[in-house]
Amino acid sequence: MARKVRQTIVENGFEREVEIEVPDGPVVSWGDPKKLRILGHRNPRVDGLAKITGQAKYTSDINLPGMLYGRIYRSPYASAIINSPEDVDLSGAEKIPGVVALNLIAGRTVIRCVGHEIAAVAAPTPELAEDAVRAIRVRFQTQPFVVNDEKARQPGAPQVRPDIAGNVAAGGSGGHGDVDAAFQAAKATSEGTYRAQTRVHSCLETHGHVCKWDGGRLTVWASTQMVHGTADAFADLAGGRKNVRVICEYMGGGFGSKFGPGVEGAACARLARKANRPVKLMLPRYDEQVMHFRGPGLTSHIRLAGDETGRITGAIVRNSSSGGISIHGTPMERGYYIIEPASLRVTTEAVLTHTSGTSALRAPGHPQASWVWECAMDDLAAALNIDPLQFRLRNHQHPVRTAEWSRGAELIGWSRRNPVPGEGGSREGESGVPKAFGIGMASATWTGGGGAGTRVQVKIDRDGSVIASVGSQCLGTGTRNFVAGIVAEELGLELKDVEARIGDSSYPPAGASGGSNTAASVAPSVKMAALDARDKMAVAVARYFNLKSEEAPAALVFVPGKIQLVADPQRSLSWKQACQMLPAAGLDAQGTWNADLCQGGVAGCCFAEVEVDTETGRVRPVKIVSIQDCGFVLNLMQAESQIYGGVVQGIAHALLEERVVCEQTGRLLNPNLEDYKLTLALEVPEVIVEIFENPTGKVSGIGEPPVIPVAAAIGNAVFNAIGARIYEAPITPDRVLAALARKRGAAA
Repeated sequence: MARKVRQTIVENGFEREVEIEVPDGPVVSWGDPKKLRILGHRNPRVDGLAKITGQAKYTSDINLPGMLYGRIYRSPYASAIINSPEDVDLSGAEKIPGVVALNLIAGRTVIRCVGHEIAAVAAPTPELAEDAVRAIRVRFQTQPFVVNDEKARQPGAPQVRPDIAGNVAAGGSGGHGDVDAAFQAAKATSEGTYRAQTRVHSCLETHGHVCKWDGGRLTVWASTQMVHGTADAFADLAGGRKNVRVICEYMGGGFGSKFGPGVEGAACARLARKANRPVKLMLPRYDEQVMHFRGPGLTSHIRLAGDETGRITGAIVRNSSSGGISIHGTPMERGYYIIEPASLRVTTEAVLTHTSGTSALRAPGHPQASWVWECAMDDLAAALNIDPLQFRLRNHQHPVRTAEWSRGAELIGWSRRNPVPGEGGSREGESGVPKAFGIGMASATWTGGGGAGTRVQVKIDRDGSVIASVGSQCLGTGTRNFVAGIVAEELGLELKDVEARIGDSSYPPAGASGGSNTAASVAPSVKMAALDARDKMAVAVARYFNLKSEEAPAALVFVPGKIQLVADPQRSLSWKQACQMLPAAGLDAQGTWNADLCQGGVAGCCFAEVEVDTETGRVRPVKIVSIQDCGFVLNLMQAESQIYGGVVQGIAHALLEERVVCEQTGRLLNPNLEDYKLTLALEVPEVIVEIFENPTGKVSGIGEPPVIPVAAAIGNAVFNAIGARIYEAPITPDRVLAALARKRGAAA
């Protein structure tokens, strides 16, 4: 098989196009890691200076001449009806001096949660826009509501959606084997109801857009995980996709919440068109926390049975997802350990309430599943009187995962853990007060395999400049680095010699950044574009080396700063000299996705050491070890950075994040980052990160898996410390004290 390469060359001062064939076999390797100069090494972020100096422009930084500020009026009621557009009175807002544009979002509508968007306003300052929102009057026909999962499933509870009777959507049931017989024959069993809380994305840069119309053309600066998809979503408003440009040079976090423009994006565009002026509509923190979708909660009742060999023989699982007005987002139904011949019985459901709906949140469903399953695993291990690590080894034999467990145990000092949970005595803690200490572990799995749809352009000009362009966005994960790094590696250049242009729908298309698919989707496309550029460059300089065009790609090699003849390395051209032989228009190369360069499916694990103050109930992580594989590492520094970030988020999942909704009003009681707690710098313990070298040599995503096992590892460490299970996350002091009280009561 061969592919055709067309390239314009210069002969005797004249340009002409040649076409050659080069081998088109599968590219199965990123190269010998020992010979790579850039990929796989520690490369500082190419945009690091721009970020720390403030030159990097996020959507929230965009300020245009004559720009207005947008705000949204939201329902204060959890359940209500607006019978007609006339029930929304905008006249008070219209009378406020300076208010330029108003837009009715919802006229006759049914409201199912606090925060439902009703109208939007635009004014010269944020304060005036907020005044205008407060001046809007709406006649609501309020309805009964329910925000508590258990109350929502009771007979006679207020109905959330007409299509789901009783507020419970059955997800199905399944399993295999004779479960009842497995429990009858078991040496030991465990049983518990484990709850993983719903969590808010809490992006530091809130959802938002800046919209500007120029005639019939719409330019949007968007904080988005999907540049091209967002442009598609605006197409109807602008009379076609060709009239839309979406820009996202930098964005401050998405974690699965920023796919498409949403209601606020459409409102911003309509306000800008109505006012004939640019409009910035960044959601205030209240709006962000109250209405924007969140990760679902999970309640799992799990019964496990084990035999005398330490193998799981049976499991009965009832999963209930808490999704507000949504029915999707139910986490995976079982852990990694329930494999045949073990027997399994599973039922799943989703409970609806009058609260905002759900969306993906960094590894959708998996942190919740890890919490319930890994805690249940430790409970059965305790019932069988088996070390939790040995217990897992007896029930799961994947060589990568077991090797990671071994390394994690070594780094945390697994032999120091309490052989019997809660019977380790006390040690002096950080404050000098005696504390209970414990060590726990948990595991993760994720896909991150990438997919087709990304195109990359590499442009080389006669002055030696190289530009690699792709419409993919960067969520702060270092996409610019690997785009520039791959091209530089192939062409014998330095990282600084290649300009990576991303985050613009005018660049070649790329998919959404979700599911840890960005690197595995974009990097292979960049590699193919770089190979195309290398072949075309070789053709362009073939005459200098007395080579035929079709001979050049195989006969020339690109080494740092120059191109040289394989057969005679002394014959070479510097990069600048080679580029001067290009035609006036330079060189244009293209690349698309190659599945041979990426993989899906990664493992990972987390080990945690904690101290527990048994008088106050406070839990403090002492040390976290995170081991993760991701195939071929493009940039070791940014891969480690992603793992550190996952650990920090996982600590908040374990100990801090809790969304509190008032049952009397349906309103969120902590709609800010003061009362909705996240991990701060001083709360981060010693963190050891290690990337497990997977021999596949193919790229996989690393953004999501590191967060998955952290909460469960901390939960199991607390159990090891105090000998009492905290079944519900987050592990707050009151829950620790309650668990200790139950333990004392049981002992009495």
